[in-house]
Amino acid sequence: MTDPKTWLRKNPQVRTIRVAACDLNGQPRGKRVPSRFAHKVVEDGTRFPFSALNLDIWGEDIDDSPLVFESGDRDGVLKPTERGFVPMPWLEAPTALLPIWMFHEGGKPYEGDPRHALAQVVNRYKRHGLTPVVALEMEFFLIDDSTKKLQVPVSPRSGKRRKAAEVLSIRALDTFDIFFTDLYDACEDMDIPADTAISEAGLGQFEINMMHQDDALRAADDAWLFKMLLKGLARRHGFAASFMAKPYEDYAGSGMHMHFSVLDEEGNNIFDDGGPKGTDVLRHAIGGCVEAMHDSTLIFAPHLNSYERLIPENHAPCGISWAYENRTAAIRVPSGSPAARRIEHRVAGGDVNPYLLMATILGAALNGIEDEIEPPEPITGNAYAQDLPLIPTDWVSAMDAFETSEIMPRILPQELIRNLLLTKRQEQLYMTELSPLEQVEIYLDTV
Repeated sequence: MTDPKTWLRKNPQVRTIRVAACDLNGQPRGKRVPSRFAHKVVEDGTRFPFSALNLDIWGEDIDDSPLVFESGDRDGVLKPTERGFVPMPWLEAPTALLPIWMFHEGGKPYEGDPRHALAQVVNRYKRHGLTPVVALEMEFFLIDDSTKKLQVPVSPRSGKRRKAAEVLSIRALDTFDIFFTDLYDACEDMDIPADTAISEAGLGQFEINMMHQDDALRAADDAWLFKMLLKGLARRHGFAASFMAKPYEDYAGSGMHMHFSVLDEEGNNIFDDGGPKGTDVLRHAIGGCVEAMHDSTLIFAPHLNSYERLIPENHAPCGISWAYENRTAAIRVPSGSPAARRIEHRVAGGDVNPYLLMATILGAALNGIEDEIEPPEPITGNAYAQDLPLIPTDWVSAMDAFETSEIMPRILPQELIRNLLLTKRQEQLYMTELSPLEQVEIYLDTV
């Protein structure tokens, strides 16, 4: 990381900065600061209420949160993360973002901060001499939301609107070539390791893969920053980009699949046995993920709209299962070189908080490794046609499973679990008062 003060000196064109932390819904919360005062934030941090990381999807306080009136709405101290400054290429004026995370006054990490939740899980791995290597597949929609009816944007090249899904279509990518060129340039400016782009099965749906890396915190940072970048840059191009799980009723929704392996202290992949099956440790990690899948569904599907995606035979697994090289299963072990043997977790929607997603999956896998949990037998064939145990397929059931789980407190801090449940209960109450159109409007721009 470049020293933040050095970065500012080398970029005198930057006149303002944003300082932002990630709340439980993945929303950036923070402040705008003139660059001439940025050194104060770099040296001393900044302050805002603990409750700011526990707002609902509308950005409102949680009515019955102990973080608000009961405790006097106390401030936390927010300090820069290891990332340092990154440019914000989607804004007109030269601007930089300084990612921050929250601490108590004496320096103790605030356990309601999702980035700290992931850091705790990574530290659990470190105590075993292990390092997770992770990558995310980022699926999203490009949408013309200028009218009440959502539709694919008009092509800047042809002036036409292509109203069809086009899986792996070069033509679909070329339709928005200027946008994707700008997006990749911006990713390079922000040091986000964006790799392959493909068109997907939904209307105006695409996927960009992130490169594997052995720093889970940075990988989650990349996903969080990529979401901001994509949505902001799309607006500059005259349309919307959204990670909403299911904007179109008749087409597949967006997922955020996570791939991971684990290295030992010598840099060896502990899932690799030299063959296609993988090691006992691979199987135990899968066992932990399978065991936790039901109770952690609220992390994978955190919003009302998330459950519109969880429909059998629609590229969104509902049955709890695993398999080798089988995309109908919830957990897939891809084929390929044994040295790259890994797990792909396929349940989460594109609307998730990437810090909580990584913390939950890696934490569950480590539970399995520590306890040597044996998974059920891998399935073969179409998982959608099999009688499998199911994850909760509605929001309230997912909240109930999360709240009563004996597994989740081993993975996530109790304070974060409490805050997330308070948030989701409040959102569920208010979402029932909105029309479907109003629900789409709030999710389209936020998640």
